[in-house]
Amino acid sequence: MAYIEPAPIKDKENPLESMMSRFDAAVEILGISEEMYYILKVPARQVIVGLPVTMDNGKIKVFEGYRVIHSTILGPGKGGIRFDPAVNLDEVRALAAWMTWKCAVVDIPYGGAKGGIACNPREMSAGEMERLMRAYTISMLDIFGPDKDIPAPDMGTGPREMAWLMDEFSKAKGMTINGVVTGKPLVLGGSLGRTEATGRGVMVSALAGMDKLRLNPYRATAAVQGFGNVGSHAAQLLQEKGVTICGISDISGAYYNSRGIDIEKAIAYRNQNGGTLEGFKEADLISNEELLALNVDVLVPAAKEDVITDDNAGNIQAKLIIEGANGPTSASADKIINEKGIMVVPDILANAGGVTVSYFEWVQNRIGYKWTLDRINRRTDRIMKDSFDKVFETSQKYKVPMRLAAYIVAIDKVASTYKFRGGYG
Repeated sequence: MAYIEPAPIKDKENPLESMMSRFDAAVEILGISEEMYYILKVPARQVIVGLPVTMDNGKIKVFEGYRVIHSTILGPGKGGIRFDPAVNLDEVRALAAWMTWKCAVVDIPYGGAKGGIACNPREMSAGEMERLMRAYTISMLDIFGPDKDIPAPDMGTGPREMAWLMDEFSKAKGMTINGVVTGKPLVLGGSLGRTEATGRGVMVSALAGMDKLRLNPYRATAAVQGFGNVGSHAAQLLQEKGVTICGISDISGAYYNSRGIDIEKAIAYRNQNGGTLEGFKEADLISNEELLALNVDVLVPAAKEDVITDDNAGNIQAKLIIEGANGPTSASADKIINEKGIMVVPDILANAGGVTVSYFEWVQNRIGYKWTLDRINRRTDRIMKDSFDKVFETSQKYKVPMRLAAYIVAIDKVASTYKFRGGYG
């Protein structure tokens, strides 16, 4: 099979490069053919759009937007929309592929997709954000759809933006179609439990990992890097299970208290302090690098990509890493972490609670019925625990780390589905 490779990526910490190195290792173990390798590797569709938007000052600014559909063999594409100045095609491609493997590893009938717009939402008014999201939606009318591609919030977007997307899509189609997007406000068909879903999945993964390592949650300590939606909920839920949270961090710095931090107090402080922990007095201020190297049992990187690299991996003292963020560990750091004997529950498993509840939201929209929070939590916990067990068994079978085992589970499922469906000529 002939395929023209894109230009090589020179940055060793590029998220696409990190993802592909793990993908290549899993493919080699599974003995995937060259033909199937390229079918799984190359995105099914990549869309780049220019979005002219009238700004509040009356001038027109053109933003570049992306939507990459990596695969739809398991079902419609699924993935968030990211508003961030650093958004680029490589990042969106990597995140779309991650979504394919994430949905496959938790056995959800979705393919992988991701979207993004290169913009700085912190410097934009609500009106500018709305016009940008509506312009993006119009440009994607042939891409989006409840049976084709289902977006969701990601960095820089939330329920408000998803409401605008749903409204613009619905107006274009002449009817209300709330199943086109997930992560919506509750009144528009959003699901209970969605806000804390990713953090909840992190908590379930952490408890499952602690069980395998025979760590008692009531005697365990943890540090959570990143105190946004995922990190703060993960910290709160872990604390409710008995874990002592010694360290937390956000853009203002890291905060450490050996006796434990009251996470409810920290969340309340953040919410009353303009969304940051700056000036938080219940813990000592340390650097983010010091937080990663704390002598704790569990480390939860829940911020951005590539915070654990070959430069700092050797300093990590945690016995268990639970990846709340997408791609927080660079491929170059994997070897160091594995040699240290640290168990890593990888991103495509650990943070899949979010897409699991997104799936539940879509199902509820399709059947026109709402489930209780208790039912959603029970079903999420079961899916996350079953998926952890399957990945752990695969890691034992192939004698590989959990990260590679998760890719093996996911790639095997997608490749097998292609073979059964005969999805290529």
